[in-house]
Amino acid sequence: MDPGDLELTLLKITSPPSDGVSYLDFSPQQDYLAAASWDNQVRVYEVLQTGSTVAKVAYPHEAPVFCVKWCPDGTKLVSGGADNAARLYDVNTGQSQQIAQHSQPVKSVLYINENIVATGSWDKTIAYWDTRSPQPIGIIHLPERVYSMDSFGGMLVAGTADNTISIIDLGNPTVIFKSEPSPLKFQIRKVACFTVGKGYAVASIEGRVGIQYIDPQEQVKNFSFKCHRDEAKNIYSVNDISFHPVYGTFSTAGSDGSVNIWDKDRKQRLKEYPKVNGTISCTAFNRNGSILAYAVSYDWSKGYKYASNVNKIYLHAVKEDVNPGSLKKR
Repeated sequence: MDPGDLELTLLKITSPPSDGVSYLDFSPQQDYLAAASWDNQVRVYEVLQTGSTVAKVAYPHEAPVFCVKWCPDGTKLVSGGADNAARLYDVNTGQSQQIAQHSQPVKSVLYINENIVATGSWDKTIAYWDTRSPQPIGIIHLPERVYSMDSFGGMLVAGTADNTISIIDLGNPTVIFKSEPSPLKFQIRKVACFTVGKGYAVASIEGRVGIQYIDPQEQVKNFSFKCHRDEAKNIYSVNDISFHPVYGTFSTAGSDGSVNIWDKDRKQRLKEYPKVNGTISCTAFNRNGSILAYAVSYDWSKGYKYASNVNKIYLHAVKEDVNPGSLKKR
């Protein structure tokens, strides 16, 4: 979909989840958006050329769902959650089956290739599963619970509850290639791998993002910056980071209800979208980067007293917002 195909800048998905939205992921093959929710469901929406959406399918877990990822060929989904399991849903057959079991909730799932899935759990392990077999084909033990993980270019990065970043070379997937402390002092909310170059970004509950390079020769470019703060000096959690698939710029979304677009190479903010009335829990770019989806859903950053069951998913038509060259045109 070309951004010009969306007639409005911002569109709301119809029939959103009935409870908190925990994860969003676009198909790498077409404009299908998967949403994981605390209502024990994974839902798939088709984004039409007009920008309107159609709820296509839904499948259940036995407890809240924390994560969902599309298969590289767009024919399957894998999801994990508080039922300590990962499930595989086949788009063509409409069938789902359990493919992984942990002793604690599954917080992150990733496709390594068409048939191999990685699951990161609060049981302090990452397990690798061949989706055609009921037993793990490899397990790696981490120092603490997995809070977030991502992979790109043969590298997997996991952030754990003790603020450690574990880097794994997927050529040797059961060994930690490198372990280092997070560059941020406070709890990790998200790790996301660069889509251009070798490195990752990490976000924390204390309104900061760290940019880290893997190559020792490039580590002089490591830096951290403050974000998602207001003039009253309130500090908000950075709940998600999504890298643009074309330009390598990235979005941050937070408890302050804002989405920002950043250029890590120039250390500049490219765009700040108008704030929404609520906290933003998760984000995702579509396959060509023309759409940014984000969920307005309570993230519990202020505790139960401020809990809200307002759950919405918006689609934003991305134009020059994410292009680092757009700064020169202004």
